[in-house]
Amino acid sequence: MDNDHAQGPADAPLTLLEYGDYQCPSTGRAFGVVERLQLHFAERLRFVFRHFPMVDQHPRAMPAALLAEAAADAGSFWGMHALLLSHQNSLEDPDLSRYAEQFGLPGTGGTRVHYERVDADLAAGRAAGVTRTPAFFVNGVPHEGGFDFGSLVTAIEQAAVQATEKAVEKG
Repeated sequence: MDNDHAQGPADAPLTLLEYGDYQCPSTGRAFGVVERLQLHFAERLRFVFRHFPMVDQHPRAMPAALLAEAAADAGSFWGMHALLLSHQNSLEDPDLSRYAEQFGLPGTGGTRVHYERVDADLAAGRAAGVTRTPAFFVNGVPHEGGFDFGSLVTAIEQAAVQATEKAVEKG
């Protein structure tokens, strides 16, 4: 999608897409795993994060996602992303206001544009069959295994082999 938050080369042969929820403890645990994967695969991996706030279970996930989008407008999405995931137990309005101040933001988000971005991610996730967070996709294929480092390394390496095989077949 055009508004995707991505790290790594646009032409990387491997893409790891995560649908996450800032208040979800499992998404929080996956954060460190994703950082390790980025170091492990380096320039071969592009990481994409999409919002999937599960508001019925995590009522503070949507306000956090809106703040992340406000930070994105200021070019600070990834810094806010890291802050929110490392402070999942502090996502009340006063906390979010403090984080916005730390990043020099005029507010905590919540504009129509921010809602539209989060809603677009939610719609894409639902269309892809996402029902829980974190949900990972490796080169567009849903990852059905665990989200520990070993499971994701195996899935990404398998995707690399498949991509190489397809390239050989074409060429």
